[in-house]
Amino acid sequence: MPPQFDPLISTCFFFFDVQAWSLLFLYISCCLSATTGQTLCFQGVYEGTKAYRTEDGRILLFRPDLNASRMKIGAERMCMPSPSVDQFVDAVKQIALANKRWVPPPGKGTLYIRPLLIGSGPVLGLGPAPEYTFLAYASPVGNYFKEGSAPLNLYIEEEFVRAAPGGAGGVKAMSNYAPVLKALIRAKSRGFSDVLYLDSVNRKNVEEVSSCNIFVVKGNVISTPATNGTILEGITRRSVIEIARDYGYQVEERVIPVDELINADQVFCTGTAVVVAPVGSITYQNKRVEFKTGSRSVYQELYSTLVGIQTGVIEDKKGWTVEV
Repeated sequence: MPPQFDPLISTCFFFFDVQAWSLLFLYISCCLSATTGQTLCFQGVYEGTKAYRTEDGRILLFRPDLNASRMKIGAERMCMPSPSVDQFVDAVKQIALANKRWVPPPGKGTLYIRPLLIGSGPVLGLGPAPEYTFLAYASPVGNYFKEGSAPLNLYIEEEFVRAAPGGAGGVKAMSNYAPVLKALIRAKSRGFSDVLYLDSVNRKNVEEVSSCNIFVVKGNVISTPATNGTILEGITRRSVIEIARDYGYQVEERVIPVDELINADQVFCTGTAVVVAPVGSITYQNKRVEFKTGSRSVYQELYSTLVGIQTGVIEDKKGWTVEV
């Protein structure tokens, strides 16, 4: 019998006439009009964060304030009002607390929390919705990729692009993800884990994977594509950069030509869902290049520290975790 999840969501409604959010706690029973802003214009942004159970039974969140700030940036880009940072963090706390029995034991998974902001008011023409709904829901999860912790095998996509300059690739808009499905399904049917996209202008520079950022290691230098408007500024990405610098690595955020990627010593991906995942191979123009992985890899050092902080195994001296 499948697990029965607590159907509690936290929902905020914004009405233009009162210019304020009100927080309600409802059981999931939602019916949206066929003319909602989300249905017609795909006016929506979302976030992804996790709740972690520690060895002593506490529940921790990881940097939810950054998720809140990123949602505000995305909402502004999509012409949407957004909840305050405090309202966002409080909603995430309430969801984690209401579903704390579904937070897996340490080492067995996490509770994935999905805050969502959509245009829910009726609008038939092209324009911002008159009303917006902020909600959050949760589900226990294990590893994102079917390979588990095994190295990923990526495919560099040359036909399709993920984002273009001047678009919305730098925010977590709902409309950014459906367009990657065709390339992703095709790659997975060929046995690859995921797709790595190139820039839309020259098709020569690395951007990001379908659902995560990418890092390239060469000697003591760790490089990752700069967030220039087409790449999502991941919270795990930001945290890993800080941890890497603490360990003495030289971290560079810059343009990375695909030829440089192919000649890297190691490659890894970061994201809320994937955490820090090693890349075992990348296939480009029918040529497969393999990279170093294993216990002494750079990714393993960064992964252990990040997860240690998230789960309370390592003392959080940075103030990144929030106890529920």
